[in-house]
Amino acid sequence: MPNTAGAGFTLFNRMYFAQTDKQALILDERANGGGQAANYVIDVLSRKWLAGWRDREGEPYATPGGAIYGPKVMLVDQDAGSGGDWMPYAFRESGLGTLIGTRTWGGLIGISANPDLIDGGWLAVPNFRFYDNQGRFTIENEGVAPDIPVTLDPIALDRGQDTQLEAAIATVIKQLEGAVSPIKAPPPYPKDVGK
Repeated sequence: MPNTAGAGFTLFNRMYFAQTDKQALILDERANGGGQAANYVIDVLSRKWLAGWRDREGEPYATPGGAIYGPKVMLVDQDAGSGGDWMPYAFRESGLGTLIGTRTWGGLIGISANPDLIDGGWLAVPNFRFYDNQGRFTIENEGVAPDIPVTLDPIALDRGQDTQLEAAIATVIKQLEGAVSPIKAPPPYPKDVGK
């Protein structure tokens, strides 16, 4: 996700919902330029399987729809900030999965509603700050640390090898080995009238 604004939400919707038949998810939010708190993304990733539906013909499907119920990993790095700091914080606090990469940038003092100056210039006046669920001002100037630290190897990257992505793939494959799907198989249709 390039940011947590228009382009990021558009890309998330385009990429995520086209892949909800997958068993697991790797969300790459490295170099996320921020925008807003990604409440929508966290809400979608938090969907739990509640029930299934069995059509007369065809495959069963789940409620809620548009969900990946298996393991989740988020790639993070030092170039993700603002909303790109908040999203991995919320991912961890929601118990969604594992953070892999390097510590995020650490910028959650926000600016908004700063009017332009008469000469065309502008001021960026900070007017809100993040505090966590324990009532502490955090993340600003400290970032969000990964659960599994993996530095991106620039020489390997030059050869086309993404060491952080490889670590994410290995982690999610290992998590899939022990994962139990919450999706229940549909029961057979009743054969007796009225049941």
